[in-house]
Amino acid sequence: MDVAVLGATGDVGRQVCAQLIERRVLPTTSRLQLVGRHGGASGRATYGLRADLVDAYDEHAPLIDVALDPEDVVADVVVLTAGRTAPARAGASTDRAALAAGNLAVFESYARAIARYGSGHEVVVVVSNPVELAVAVVARELGRHRVIGMGAWLDTLRFRRETAVSLGVRRHRVGGFVAGQHGDDLVPLWSTVRISGLDVEERRRAVARLRGGRTLDGFGAEIEAAKQELAEVGAHDAGRAFALVDTWPADLRVVARPWLTHQSGAKTASATAAATVDLVDTILDGRETVVAGQVDLAGEVSVAGRPVHGVLGVPVVLGPEGWTRVLLDELPPDEERRLAVVAGRIGAAVAGWRAEAARAATSAGPDGAGPAETGAADVVPGTTPAGVAAGASDPDETPWTAHVVADHRTGTIAALSAVFATRGVNFDALSTTYSAGDAGTVVIRFRADARRCRALERAIARLAVVRSVGVAPAGDEPR
Repeated sequence: MDVAVLGATGDVGRQVCAQLIERRVLPTTSRLQLVGRHGGASGRATYGLRADLVDAYDEHAPLIDVALDPEDVVADVVVLTAGRTAPARAGASTDRAALAAGNLAVFESYARAIARYGSGHEVVVVVSNPVELAVAVVARELGRHRVIGMGAWLDTLRFRRETAVSLGVRRHRVGGFVAGQHGDDLVPLWSTVRISGLDVEERRRAVARLRGGRTLDGFGAEIEAAKQELAEVGAHDAGRAFALVDTWPADLRVVARPWLTHQSGAKTASATAAATVDLVDTILDGRETVVAGQVDLAGEVSVAGRPVHGVLGVPVVLGPEGWTRVLLDELPPDEERRLAVVAGRIGAAVAGWRAEAARAATSAGPDGAGPAETGAADVVPGTTPAGVAAGASDPDETPWTAHVVADHRTGTIAALSAVFATRGVNFDALSTTYSAGDAGTVVIRFRADARRCRALERAIARLAVVRSVGVAPAGDEPR
């Protein structure tokens, strides 16, 4: 299985690449694709990052590939870290509207390229902010179930850690989820907390003690007051500010600590990457696991008696083909009230961001004809995108022949075999011919539908050992 990291040279992208290799999520026969952009700093730095990763992890590194165009993205799992980020410095505000305006075009360009040129089976893990907008945009092009935002999972891990710290235990003993929007509008679901070693009544008492009689009805006001106090204290003494956070309730620390970390200039790249790699590992492993993530809902869950249509962070079952089911039981009144308010805010924000971008694009184009084709403001959550339908695979597998000119050296056949094996495609036949010099030709006969065949051809072409590849229906290949 292959992974592509869009925005690989950014702070989080670099960490994702390093952790994928360090944690050995990708075997040496898989491919890690580092994706940057032509004409900018990332275009140059992507090649440097590849060299640095090979230098650091050569003993167990996967095949590492560089791509600089959206249409060159070839992977089973795509991690979206591209786009602008909020500045990490004291006094800087996280203007989600500004991030949306700057990143919408980035989200759309990658989503359309994957929909048009991809295999039709990619799963996308969204890291870029606003994560809710990115999920909505990519889900429209690829289908809802193949896209998940990692923000709710990162918030969930932070919630579990802060709860564990308050109880004096390690995080792995604490369960529980965070829902809602990534950031200030997260919703800690105290009703889902489980603590290893405690029975139901012991858990109830422990949670009640941690909450101290508070409800989520005042959580938003607590967050604003906490950020104001931290800004004042942190301006003079960062250590004292972090010590102050330690005195607050666990759910408030979930929001306050990463906010203060970002304000300190340190950023939160390591934790963000770790949560992202968790999700990638789950998808590649083939198992199904309950996680929390931002997903595009089409009425799978109701909040305050109303079905949710749009992006919301909720607990879901995640597996190799994306997310399948939402696991959200009936919530206590305060959790349901806050989640309903947050769902409304997300829906309004995403619609507003898209509408503003559509108006700007229309005013910039000739008579509005060009930009209007993007459909940015006309998304109906839960529908099947036209791009996917147009590029749908032929369900009938047909025979193909691939002629591959590749380096004549050890490892070439193994690299070619891995491309087919990780996509569940068997060889019908494989033969090799040796040409004088340092190259040879490998002829591979296989069966696949048209879309999977295109994905295989593109994946083969990206291999470092391959010089050229041509694929034609069996019997039509040149003689």
